[in-house]
Amino acid sequence: MDGKLTFGWEEWVALPDLGLPAIKAKVDTGARTSALHAHDIEVFGPAKQPKVRFNVHPIAGRADMAITCSAPLVDRREVTSSNGETEQRFVISSTLAVAGQSWPIEITLTNRQQMSSRMLLGRQALTDHISISPTEKNLQPELSYDDYHTAALKQRAPKRALRIAVLSREDNYSTRRLVEVGEARGHAVEVIDTTRCYMAINAMAPEVHYDGKRLPRYDAVIPRIGASVTAYGTAVIRQFETIGTYCVNGSAGITASRDKLHAHQILASKKIGMPTTAFAASPKDTSNLMGLVGSAPVIVKLLESTQGKGVVLAETKKAAESVIDAFRGLKANFLVQDFVKEAAGEDIRCLVIAGKVVAAMKRTGAEGDFRSNLHRGGSAKVVRITKEERDTAVRAARAFGLGKAGVDLLRSEAGPKVLEVNSSPGFEGIEKATNKDIVGKLYDEIEARVKPQPARKRARG
Repeated sequence: MDGKLTFGWEEWVALPDLGLPAIKAKVDTGARTSALHAHDIEVFGPAKQPKVRFNVHPIAGRADMAITCSAPLVDRREVTSSNGETEQRFVISSTLAVAGQSWPIEITLTNRQQMSSRMLLGRQALTDHISISPTEKNLQPELSYDDYHTAALKQRAPKRALRIAVLSREDNYSTRRLVEVGEARGHAVEVIDTTRCYMAINAMAPEVHYDGKRLPRYDAVIPRIGASVTAYGTAVIRQFETIGTYCVNGSAGITASRDKLHAHQILASKKIGMPTTAFAASPKDTSNLMGLVGSAPVIVKLLESTQGKGVVLAETKKAAESVIDAFRGLKANFLVQDFVKEAAGEDIRCLVIAGKVVAAMKRTGAEGDFRSNLHRGGSAKVVRITKEERDTAVRAARAFGLGKAGVDLLRSEAGPKVLEVNSSPGFEGIEKATNKDIVGKLYDEIEARVKPQPARKRARG
């Protein structure tokens, strides 16, 4: 320690490990362990190394100002308060900082809602270099609650262990990578089968339940919603959004990107280049539909198609009419698109995360196949993209409000054209083609997004 300190009965302290730059603490030599006002306390992580996640209202009377904290769990013990009540409390270890000095202390977590001081400092925190002057207060430098109202709060926030849910029904490369990379960074990542979630929808306390229990508060949700469960999957995401959980991709963006007709309407409204597209409900309009797109060859595409299924190249007008008649006979919804010949069976997949293209690959269809999907035997290699292609991919992802998107582009004589915006892009093909840690970049964004936001100052009356 740098020197002796004298504490009065109340002092300003900081808990930098928890992201709390200014806390008023009452000094109580009658208590052994220190206590911090906390609520929404939940244990998470592996049983051998459990962590605890909790919220702190650092400013008395400001319930709107909440800092989410997490820390390794040290113990759980019975604590008897000054009024004689005994309570089981979680115990964490953290750093106490005062007057340029810092040292580790143990802290119990409890609800101190009725107390004006958000923290109590017990004997264990008051080491040998501290003397007590019980009739005075604020003998150490005064801190300011203004720290909770500036951007510096976010910059100073410590890296903390996050509790993350991956909504996925498949044990595939992408899901496994999300778990492995998250856990390697010290986060707890739980894979949840979207279709086994069920919801309590009410105004006071909206909840998501799973396997007979209410799901905990997650710091972030990473949706990997299959096309076959889009409607139910987006309903689950909406529930998390209602609770206030950060979702990498929102329900509205996923829904819009999955409806190919709606997706093309959104792209057109933002003046984003795409192949000329036409849609009609009546069989009488087949000829007019063809006329809108141009001469054959054309692409006929089911609205619900994924991974290249339900996508047909019609080389002639007669072939196109036959395909359209067949789809109509199945009562299937479809659209007709201009075939970009110069793309020559190749497209470019741009992976966009948080408004930046983090990787791009060129996909080439298997011999004799105009579709370039890797699931259909296509191949991929890293590619350099132009500024125009990069800007187009970013604008397309932004048009749907997606934090993570695979944007498929065709290189045409008129510039890049968006073929599709995928809200659940796989990571395997693009990570192997580019040798980039795409999932790591996704976690960089999640970690930045869940840092505390500065609170607005209240006007003084």
